[in-house]
Amino acid sequence: MSEYDVIVIGAGAAGLMCAFTAGQRGKTVLLIEHGKKAGAKILISGGGRCNFTNEDVKPENYISNNPHFAKSALARYTPWDFMGLLSAHSVTWHEKKLGQLFCDQGAKRVLQVLLDECHKANVTLRTEVTVRSLTRNDDNIFNLETSMGVLAAKNIVIATGGPSIPKMGATGFAYDIAHQFGIPVIKPEPALVPFVFTDRDRDFMKALAGVAVDTRVTNARAEFRENILFTHRGLSGPAILQISSYWHESEAFNINLLPNIKSVIEWLVDQKKTNGKQRLKPILEQHIPARLVEALIKQRAEYELRPLGEISNKNLGEFALLLSQWKLTPSGTEGYAKAEVTKGGIDTDLLNSRTMECKPVSGLYFIGEAIDVTGWLGGYNFQWAWASGNAAGLAVADA
Repeated sequence: MSEYDVIVIGAGAAGLMCAFTAGQRGKTVLLIEHGKKAGAKILISGGGRCNFTNEDVKPENYISNNPHFAKSALARYTPWDFMGLLSAHSVTWHEKKLGQLFCDQGAKRVLQVLLDECHKANVTLRTEVTVRSLTRNDDNIFNLETSMGVLAAKNIVIATGGPSIPKMGATGFAYDIAHQFGIPVIKPEPALVPFVFTDRDRDFMKALAGVAVDTRVTNARAEFRENILFTHRGLSGPAILQISSYWHESEAFNINLLPNIKSVIEWLVDQKKTNGKQRLKPILEQHIPARLVEALIKQRAEYELRPLGEISNKNLGEFALLLSQWKLTPSGTEGYAKAEVTKGGIDTDLLNSRTMECKPVSGLYFIGEAIDVTGWLGGYNFQWAWASGNAAGLAVADA
């Protein structure tokens, strides 16, 4: 039997951070990964450019049944701390938009920084390791039966994420361990995921596949101002991914296609007064992509043929509602296969917010995506991985 101070299961962003944080403080650390390589999700993030954090991280950027849980870890390990780590390795970055920071050298470089830190901290990394069972004996030592033999440790950190992107090897392993030890799990759901539609809505969107437009997307709980993207099955793009985390099944949401115009009806009436001989199409094309304008106007054929001055204010009002409050009800989402993260997870009421340790099972920790803390699109989930991994790494070093 091989014994370690700490065994971290899952060599993603959170697991790597936790492993070298504990190793730097003199603990013997084994980091095991069931995939062929560490950091698989890091490598595909941001289209290979890795949106590794956001300059403006606040607890309000996270969804959880306990909105206060993430505060401690996020305060103790900030975006500037991770930027400092990258800077120490001569890594540079740039802001794309909305505080989103991307690595100039790409995702591979970010992963290499984490691997180099693990190497310096004498962390033992093993990939393609399957965990068959996890038990704890009377001496409060955890025993893992694995494909590399029986392993033992006083502290076990579960950093295996959620089931999003199963083709990358994602599973519900963390939830299985939680259930084994009687720890509640908030219902996991796909998040930051495209919507799909049926019937006329799907046909409408399929014809517009590839068109992107700046919008404001809202529902009863959230509002986001970013692009939407039409797809062959429905809608994607940053605004859609964001609102999907706040969406409930069979619920509608609204899209404002003219977010820069305060009152669309007043604007259309003004256009009617000043450009009455012009048709609606060229006026709208100044703000909305031509393919989308054409598709919208085709739904009201009379608008396509008549000049603006011949359209009644009542009809303009109806069209203004379509433009500013386009109400849509998805039939569902693309599911875990296309979800960037998993919403829900280990119930935070059973975890110590400072250490990530499970309150009823000393020595057992959960970090990263496995926990019921889900960030917005834009680097927030990586920052949660760094922060929760750092918190657990410090905690096991002091244990």
